[in-house]
Amino acid sequence: MFLTQTVPRQREIIEVLFRNGWDYMRKLLTGGKSEDPQLPTPAVLKKIFIDLGPVYVKLGQLLSTRPDILSRAYIEELSTLQDEVPPVAWTEVEVLIRKQLKRPLEETFKQLNPVPVAAGSIAQTHRATLADGREVALKVQRPGIDVTVAQDIALIQGIADLVARTEFGQNYEIKSIAEEFCKALEAELDFTREASFTDELRRNLSQSKWFDPQQIAIAQIYWELTTPKLMVMEWLDGVPILSAPIASDNSTDTDGKDPIAERKAITTLLFRAFFQQLYIDGFFHADPHPGNLFYLQDGRVAILDCGMVGRLDPRTQQILTEMLLAIVDLDAQRCAQLTLQLADSNQPVIMARLESDYDRMLRKYHNVSLTQINFSQIIYELLQVARNNKIRLPSNMGLYAKTIANLEGVARGFNPELNFFDEIKPLLTDLFRRQLLGDSPVRSLLRTALDLKSLSLQSPRQIESLLDRVTSETLQWNISIRGLDSLRRTTDAAANRLSFSILVGSLIMGAAIISSNPRTPELSLLSNILFAAASLLGLWLIISILRSGRLN
Repeated sequence: MFLTQTVPRQREIIEVLFRNGWDYMRKLLTGGKSEDPQLPTPAVLKKIFIDLGPVYVKLGQLLSTRPDILSRAYIEELSTLQDEVPPVAWTEVEVLIRKQLKRPLEETFKQLNPVPVAAGSIAQTHRATLADGREVALKVQRPGIDVTVAQDIALIQGIADLVARTEFGQNYEIKSIAEEFCKALEAELDFTREASFTDELRRNLSQSKWFDPQQIAIAQIYWELTTPKLMVMEWLDGVPILSAPIASDNSTDTDGKDPIAERKAITTLLFRAFFQQLYIDGFFHADPHPGNLFYLQDGRVAILDCGMVGRLDPRTQQILTEMLLAIVDLDAQRCAQLTLQLADSNQPVIMARLESDYDRMLRKYHNVSLTQINFSQIIYELLQVARNNKIRLPSNMGLYAKTIANLEGVARGFNPELNFFDEIKPLLTDLFRRQLLGDSPVRSLLRTALDLKSLSLQSPRQIESLLDRVTSETLQWNISIRGLDSLRRTTDAAANRLSFSILVGSLIMGAAIISSNPRTPELSLLSNILFAAASLLGLWLIISILRSGRLN
């Protein structure tokens, strides 16, 4: 059905697939037989997404957050996908802006630059000055993108239906992944959602015990001008962090600061800001690539673009904190246990095999210096082992891994002297203290004391009740042993057959004894009756054994 509804777009997609030489998806789109998918190489897959346009660039970015589906080579290649598309003409953008504003454009803005500072697959950004003089950034939705998104969503859902018929599609729940992506894409068309995420991140990072909140900048949203297709926010003047004007040699810069110390301080600030998001707030910016981290003119670090965010519940935060320690200790057994606690399903897992795979994976890091270990690589390898063992992890694990990988990559690019474990060691100590004592140690201590008091009051009464039931013989044990009922039935049948066998033998022996004595009409009749009865019972026993199929 979806094929007939989107024929022009379908033809366009088939041309792209043909041009890049991937026959599998072209066969699916034209109604061919759906066999197990054969993915193109990572570079070709990335090229296909770029050629297919904005929506598929977003699809590639989503897949880069799913190491539970794709191998590391695909994850790394798709992680480099950026929304680099030509900007829309100003005449079209201006019409959309005017429709979104409550007042005339000339009364709202003193100045508006028609040349965009950035252009993405969903929107482009312009710099402007409000009537009261405040510098702002306008994120404007690309005109007509909602129609394109609707067409591509229909195609993606149709393709997912076809792939879902294969074993690959069933094992990885392709339909649910497609639905998740489509919902995320539709939500991304509503800029008020991103604006609310920006506000939430701004509130969370406005206070911290790990860093100075004044050193982190999150743009303020101007809600009176923000709509689902237009987001107006504070303008933050700076450059991408990897282009920060900080000298890289051993000399001091013009401000008298030590460049090495300054880079280390900024690296520490980034790690602490993101670790707070991940392990304390449970709400995190999931795309900290170099273009979303800016070094401002006043020395602050800005976190931009909250279009991709993730959430972690307290239980998951606790498990991931323990996983960090297990990785530092190279503890394969603990990694296996924690992976099963994270698992999204109750599928049976061979624990010995999982532990062996983790041990084999971690063993290569035993003699490696902590400064040389790539932490995000270990996390991706852990997820790969889980995937190989058919363990399905929640989708937010992909966002978590992507965030750590991007953060570590940016930090190493900015500060080559980075020691990841030196950065997280003091944070781990504080995280475990928080897990044990909570934010308020006194309150946690009082809660524990109340639990102990309740336990001490209830335990004697429960023990007394248990002893009463034991001594009064009213305690019943319900034990279920698999296969016990079948064994009982088999034993009963064998006992019955043995009894019949003894009875048949007895009848035959009785008839033989009677027939050996001087024969009278009465005894001859009795002997014949016994022989007949023995024959009938023996025949029934033979038929019963043959019907059961067990002659041995």
